[in-house]
Amino acid sequence: MLKIALSGCCGRMGHVINDIVSGREGMEIVAGFDINTVQYAGFPIFADPFEFTGECDVIIDFSNAASTERLLDYCEQHGTPVVICTTGHSPAQLDRIRAASAKIAVFRSGNMSLGINLMSELLKQSAAVLGDKYDVEIIEKHHNQKLDAPSGTALMLADAVASALPYDAEYVYDRHERREKRPAHEIGISAIRGGTIVGEHSVLFCGRDEIIEIKHTALSREVFAVGAVDAAAFMAERTQPGMYDMSDVIASHK
Repeated sequence: MLKIALSGCCGRMGHVINDIVSGREGMEIVAGFDINTVQYAGFPIFADPFEFTGECDVIIDFSNAASTERLLDYCEQHGTPVVICTTGHSPAQLDRIRAASAKIAVFRSGNMSLGINLMSELLKQSAAVLGDKYDVEIIEKHHNQKLDAPSGTALMLADAVASALPYDAEYVYDRHERREKRPAHEIGISAIRGGTIVGEHSVLFCGRDEIIEIKHTALSREVFAVGAVDAAAFMAERTQPGMYDMSDVIASHK
């Protein structure tokens, strides 16, 4: 039986992940970590990971970037693999995550959807072919409760494009103070927040007399929960420290 601890268990994604795990054989959530400790399922909930004295095989983190360091401290002390689905980390927090991967197995992805990760690969191919002849713009849309902007997914997609371009791209998030033509070597990233939009990401390659658009729309949070649970099952078998992402999960199924 795969034993999972769920950080951020009382949030929207925590509830969805609990539903996914409850419907699968061979796994269970044995503990939850959340500042809100109101019980809603069949596992105990702790405000601090170190209050949990039981055993777990892997931790799924869908909490808040501010909770990352404490969770990594726990994982390092217990040698527990962790799936970090939380976004909005500062450069210092990202450094902390990378440092932890030298001691434990760490999974991190800007988006847990299989479709988004496939989109990243398509963007790399597109950028390699289109090169510097097309301007790149990214538009992301999310619900009005999302804290970080741009989204971790938008940055993930921008990184995918930038990795295949023949120039060092500059990420531009705001143009309202700029009174100049668009420089050629930039990637524009725009964020929209409204209503209950689950997640929509569009990447436009804008050339002379044509636009190529690659787009992904999430219709429910379940796509992210399924990816997180799949990643947890994968990470529970990782015995060596290192940094992993969804490409490793995809490769394991080939």
